Amino acid sequence: MAERKASHADSWYSGDQRILSRELDGWLDRASKLPAPARAVISPHAGYRYSGATAAHSFKQIDPHSVKTIFILGPSHHVRLSGCAVSQCVSYATPLYNLEIDTVISQDLVDTGHFEVMSMEADEDEHSIEMQLPYIAKVMEPARGQFKIVPIMVGSLSTSAEAKYGKLLAKYLEDPSNCFVISSDFCHWGQRFKYTHYDQQYGEIFQSIQALDRQGMDLIENLDAPGFASYLKKYGNTICGRHPIGVFLNMVSTLRQHSNGSSMSLKFLSYAQSNQVKSNRDSSVSYAAGAFLML
Repeated sequence: MAERKASHADSWYSGDQRILSRELDGWLDRASKLPAPARAVISPHAGYRYSGATAAHSFKQIDPHSVKTIFILGPSHHVRLSGCAVSQCVSYATPLYNLEIDTVISQDLVDTGHFEVMSMEADEDEHSIEMQLPYIAKVMEPARGQFKIVPIMVGSLSTSAEAKYGKLLAKYLEDPSNCFVISSDFCHWGQRFKYTHYDQQYGEIFQSIQALDRQGMDLIENLDAPGFASYLKKYGNTICGRHPIGVFLNMVSTLRQHSNGSSMSLKFLSYAQSNQVKSNRDSSVSYAAGAFLML
């Protein structure tokens, strides 16, 4: 049975178990914990030297004692995919320890007729899911061997497809033994990203980028799926995980339609930029960490 190798270790993050473990502990120690554990988090997927500190604010909110299954929704950067796909593997390797995939849930999703199975090449080329794995391994260490993951690659979905997948996955979000990791960076700004939106009323370019990201983050905090879709259409902000976020917001919308009175809230806990852009020649990527609670 196939195991996905840690293909971005030693480049995007340390492949040395001790060094990686020490780095993750350091970032987690500096992040604060919310009063209640998260049922879902939004986390960046850049190289750890850029976004590792931001991601810690998300993963600090996961409770290893209550979570049995972690779903990871990551955008596809390399493969054309009009729907969603699950992994053919039985486990994913990390420098810390291997993470076992819940193949029963993966097969259940395939059996709906709406999920493909990604090729091993597509699986190992993609970084958006892999960059969540060392953090998952670290925070779930107390429950090692007692939890599984469900990696899902999310393609370029229409808003109606985001709603469809949101409905299909909502039942898993409703289960308190499940946790979702939504993988996304925020604005990719600069000529190399073909995106140079600049609103001078906010000051320097990096301040305009932050204001633009904040508009989107506010809509996500309001759990407003149609509002977030309209914002993307209006500004074209290069949020690479916009489709995983869209699917997640539609999961929440589905749960709200038959809510049993549970209160749902999402809050962003940290925001950073890889570079403070002041010139059109510069570029940057933004990172945000968010946590979704159901009480």
